[in-house]
Amino acid sequence: MKKHDFLYLTEDATHDNVIEFINDEAFGPGRYTKSSQRIREQGPHDRSLSYVAIDNGEVIASVRMTPVFAGQLKGHLLGPLAVRPSHKNIGIGRELVRIAVDAARRKGSQGVILVGDPPYYMPLGFEKVAYNALQFPGPTDPGRILVVPLMEGAHDLIRGEMHWRAD
Repeated sequence: MKKHDFLYLTEDATHDNVIEFINDEAFGPGRYTKSSQRIREQGPHDRSLSYVAIDNGEVIASVRMTPVFAGQLKGHLLGPLAVRPSHKNIGIGRELVRIAVDAARRKGSQGVILVGDPPYYMPLGFEKVAYNALQFPGPTDPGRILVVPLMEGAHDLIRGEMHWRAD
């Protein structure tokens, strides 16, 4: 399989059930205890910035973007990002991240934040947020908080609480 074999589409309501299945498969019930999930529970994600990957008519991966304030930064929280086990390690997740970050940039987002593995996300343009700069609604490893700054001075705005915002 090659990246160009897949179709990448904006998420819509018809994808909800399969996205839930893919996220359950990837993360299990423990995903509901994560601090990022606490933020996602505060309000809806932005479907216009959330995407699915399709292979032969089947949704095999997804990424969601949730509007947030990261301190004073008006940005988006990326995640969950999940790929079916049958399609892992061939670039689908990286392509979904690229598409979502580009869409956030076009929409005027000041930055895309996530809690994730630096070795995976830093080659995709993410940078570490200053240690303990953001407070999440629950325990979060500050070394895993990353951002793609989409404006000059974005890092200076990332100080304070992380929470959902109305778009």
